[in-house]
Amino acid sequence: MSEAVIAQKAKVVESVTEQFKNAASAVIVDSRGLTVAQDTDLRKQLREAGVELHVIKNTILRRAADKAGCEGLDDTFVGPTAVAFSNEDVVAPARILAKFAETADALEIKGGLIEGKVATLDQINDLSKLPDRNGLLSMLLSVLQAPVRNVAYAVKAVADAKPAEEAEA
Repeated sequence: MSEAVIAQKAKVVESVTEQFKNAASAVIVDSRGLTVAQDTDLRKQLREAGVELHVIKNTILRRAADKAGCEGLDDTFVGPTAVAFSNEDVVAPARILAKFAETADALEIKGGLIEGKVATLDQINDLSKLPDRNGLLSMLLSVLQAPVRNVAYAVKAVADAKPAEEAEA
């Protein structure tokens, strides 16, 4: 192999290493057997959520994962491999890929990373069942509003009870 080819591959390994390091989550899949229409639809859904999907050679993935300190992923780098990287939303790649896999039998989730830690298939599936970021924020907001709302109802009940007491006196 020429030195130019080796240098080019080293650049690719560095790029993928940075993606592993910067990813909030990464989901590893085997997309062999998807039709062109399915693949296009999947990539569109991922892109809209800010997720990048790349088909990468397993040897490059192994080297990049080792350099990034993500040990334990070598078992997932077998056969055709694509990786969905998300730098912001931890849940998005797992949720989109799991939902897509329900209708597309050819898509197989192999494993992944969640905030730099190796995740099993079960952990990825559990993560996919969580609501998206906006859903989680709205749930948090409703939890935070509940005590304030209860205090307001109590104050209103006391205020409504005062005129009734005054009318009796």
